[in-house]
Amino acid sequence: MLLDTSVGESPPTLLPPLWADRRQAGLALAGLLADLPPDTLLLALPRGGVAVAAAMAEQLALPLATWCVRKVADPANPELAIGAVAPGDVTVWRNGAAASRHEAAARRGGWLQAQRHELARRGELFGDPDPASLRGLPLVVVDDGVATGMTLQAALLSLRNCLPASLQLAVPVADRQVLARLAELVDRTTVLAAVFDLQAVGLWYRHFEQLTDAQVLELLAAARRR
Repeated sequence: MLLDTSVGESPPTLLPPLWADRRQAGLALAGLLADLPPDTLLLALPRGGVAVAAAMAEQLALPLATWCVRKVADPANPELAIGAVAPGDVTVWRNGAAASRHEAAARRGGWLQAQRHELARRGELFGDPDPASLRGLPLVVVDDGVATGMTLQAALLSLRNCLPASLQLAVPVADRQVLARLAELVDRTTVLAAVFDLQAVGLWYRHFEQLTDAQVLELLAAARRR
């Protein structure tokens, strides 16, 4: 399904932050995507990706929905993701020799099942589309940034199984090496800043508050009203 992938350039002198907030970054992305067909569906990864995609949906007059993905982490070290789960029983694990050990520990400890339950809960809460309804549609997957890329990898793999007409990725900032791997899963990438050794997505925004479920639902409702 790989057709034409274009990755944005980032000068070596580019320094964070670049955007005031996720909305400003979303409007900038929309400026590069004016050629999207009118039946394109924007699929945002909750929670942060929804704020970016909501601005894009408003600017481009396109529909917006969510596609939930969950990280799998060891409860003893919750900040370190060892894997990610997405709809359709898609699971990816952190690369390297420890991947099989991570998977075995997650299954044994119940962490994998817990995240699958949370994935289903969030998908229902935010109204993720039925996978069958995505067949034949042009899809653009949106997040607020790409660091490790595990959640986006899981999302893209699960969406490829839905047989869309095309699959694109649009993010404000991404680690250049990770982006190169994700580009193999999509027809096109649109990135405002592709940087080396991205440490934290939040550094590229002046305001990077965590969204609540209520804020996500409000953004989705506003998009539906438009």
